[in-house]
Amino acid sequence: MRTLTEERRQAIIDAASRLFQEMGYERTSMNEVAKRVGGSKATLYNYFVSKEALFETVVRTYSTRFLNEAAAQLSDTASAALSLEQTLIQFGEGMLKVLGGDNQAMQIYRVVVGEAGHSDIGRLFLDAGIDESMLKLAQVMADAMQRGELTEAEPMLRAQQFTSLVKAEIDGIFLQRELPRYTEAQIKSMVINSVDLFLRGAKP
Repeated sequence: MRTLTEERRQAIIDAASRLFQEMGYERTSMNEVAKRVGGSKATLYNYFVSKEALFETVVRTYSTRFLNEAAAQLSDTASAALSLEQTLIQFGEGMLKVLGGDNQAMQIYRVVVGEAGHSDIGRLFLDAGIDESMLKLAQVMADAMQRGELTEAEPMLRAQQFTSLVKAEIDGIFLQRELPRYTEAQIKSMVINSVDLFLRGAKP
């Protein structure tokens, strides 16, 4: 019975993801999700207490998963033995894995950008792991400053600057009708370029 429950939950997440992409966040209702997945709205609320909670789960499942996993690696004991450069490369590659995977993650991000000006969708997106992941990266920056590997600055600012460099080569793809796929080699090259530039500018 538990497996059926998990399957049902995933079916709801899948249906909601498609609806958010088709209709946008504001126009998607729990009633529409219930219709799409089949079943009653009451059953839907047994799994997710609100549309906000459902959207956050969709984002965590499809859009911020790679970033969250990359941030989780920062706390691994194996990662503790890596140099700052190696740590940043590992984080950057994990962050950009989304480019070689399902374009659904990128489409969800498009929904967020498109509606951020007239709803709370931006805040919901950040709450779905972005803020938490950035705090972990900021701690890496703070530790590196303490060791004298980076010049003194606000750790969160350094984290934001680094992630902006990692994304620099792909920002334009959101304006394209068809989203391209990147190879592992292309992702690695983008990350190495961004780490190199960051360390050249931030090292004492």
